[in-house]
Amino acid sequence: MAKNIAVLGTGAIGSSIAADLTKAGYDVVLIDQWPAHVEAMKANGLRVTMPEEEFVAPVRAFHLCEMKDLHGAPPRQFDIVFLACKSYDTTWLVEFIKPFLKSDGVLVSTQNSLNDEWIAPIIGRERDVACAMELSAEVFEPGRVKRNTDRLTTKFVLGELDGSVTSRLQEVADVLSAVGQTHLSTNIWGAKWTKLVLNTMVATRAAFDVSQQDMIENPEVLDIVTKLGRETAQVGYALGHILEPILGLTADDLLGLTDEFFKKFILLVFSHTGRNSTMIQQDIAKGRRIETDYINGLVVRRGREGGVPTPANQAITVVLQQIEEGALCPGLSNVQLVEQCMSRITATA
Repeated sequence: MAKNIAVLGTGAIGSSIAADLTKAGYDVVLIDQWPAHVEAMKANGLRVTMPEEEFVAPVRAFHLCEMKDLHGAPPRQFDIVFLACKSYDTTWLVEFIKPFLKSDGVLVSTQNSLNDEWIAPIIGRERDVACAMELSAEVFEPGRVKRNTDRLTTKFVLGELDGSVTSRLQEVADVLSAVGQTHLSTNIWGAKWTKLVLNTMVATRAAFDVSQQDMIENPEVLDIVTKLGRETAQVGYALGHILEPILGLTADDLLGLTDEFFKKFILLVFSHTGRNSTMIQQDIAKGRRIETDYINGLVVRRGREGGVPTPANQAITVVLQQIEEGALCPGLSNVQLVEQCMSRITATA
């Protein structure tokens, strides 16, 4: 059955998804709030550079303000909306797209963080399909995306919020199989917490301006990395979630939460993404707002709910916020600041 599909938010992730779906022959509309990017896609299509491939997808791109005129009144409605915006733009964009989503349509959050928690109250749990993904890409120029993971190393884990396996879940997986490897989960919240563990750990790259190798070989950095991951996992467990073995991990890997586990976790992801900057690093380079409050900051807030101390996540959040405000620059000198902040937090707890 043909599906009317929208990709809302066409930065690095959204552009990668939209280009592959268009290339596969799906009926896709791209919607974005970056005017120059939309105009470039309208004029020249969307150029995608991948590790072993480059192509131009002749996409149909729209500014937000153009959506009211899309195919007349009432407006066209979509079977599937892939949401790929920053977490801080989630609620208003979900409200924006809600009238364009069919009553039996679904919205899929292809984002970091636990966005389904604030998406479901807006559109209803029955129209929300959750996703944990591994897709690395970069956009620094309108109309062009550099995708770092190919279709074999791009992964989507999909699940219903209640843990059931449905036909519509398989339909979404079938669509996304044009972009990467797809897996269905009966424990999607556990999968999303596993991805959150990773996201909190790699925040160190943005704070300390370190390479992937430095994260492993610098003892002080690795210590902070493992503390971030361990805190996040402990908060998830305290809130009743069982971490899901995704991204190449096994169930045995998740049992001990040892230092070796966190090192293996990092190396697994780095083997897929190569030597590329993280989303937070890209946002800092662009002078854009960063998502720290929805990653490490979220762990701090949930830690308070679950009674789990999170000094490492709290300290890295403070430092990254100061970098965002221009009070600090990324660099290894921030390692000492994080350590000092953790000590103060622990002493006053």
